[in-house]
Amino acid sequence: MAQDYGMKKLSADQQEKLLHTLETRFKDNMHRHANMEWESVASRLHEKVEKISALFGMEETGGEPDVIEHDPGTGEYVFYDCASESPKGRRRVCYDRKGLESRKKHKPEHNAMDMAAEMGIDLLTETQYQTLQQVESVDNKTSSWLKTPSDVRERGGAIFGDYRYGRVFIYHNSASSYYGVRGFRGSLRV
Repeated sequence: MAQDYGMKKLSADQQEKLLHTLETRFKDNMHRHANMEWESVASRLHEKVEKISALFGMEETGGEPDVIEHDPGTGEYVFYDCASESPKGRRRVCYDRKGLESRKKHKPEHNAMDMAAEMGIDLLTETQYQTLQQVESVDNKTSSWLKTPSDVRERGGAIFGDYRYGRVFIYHNSASSYYGVRGFRGSLRV
């Protein structure tokens, strides 16, 4: 049975629990956001309550979202999935709907691009993935689909990244492929 990844209205208790989890993670991982303060992030979250459902989806699928960037021009904080491995609840997906529909046999249940859209998040770009890897070594045993440039996608491919042998690798694969250890990481601007 397919899981519902869409935006959900959260109860006050669910919101409070999520905000506590996010605050604890933020304070326990200051190396990810050295010059930021939780109070500013929390204030922004209270202004943008519609974003909390997306953060809940990131958390529920195993992403462990945390703040990695701040855009001083817009005031937005950018949450990335910071789980050590590609989020468990988002693995075994091909890249996009076109890739999924092109499979004749053994189709996965979903695809990364549609799933991210249903959750209200964006796939990490290659640049964002590199930024995350500079802050935190992730995907040592898994890999994550990344937002693929249109010229690569038009040729049937999609890109993904992982961390092996002390360095970040960005690879390509057919957009229709999927593996038990490949998922996707997302970002959310709040």
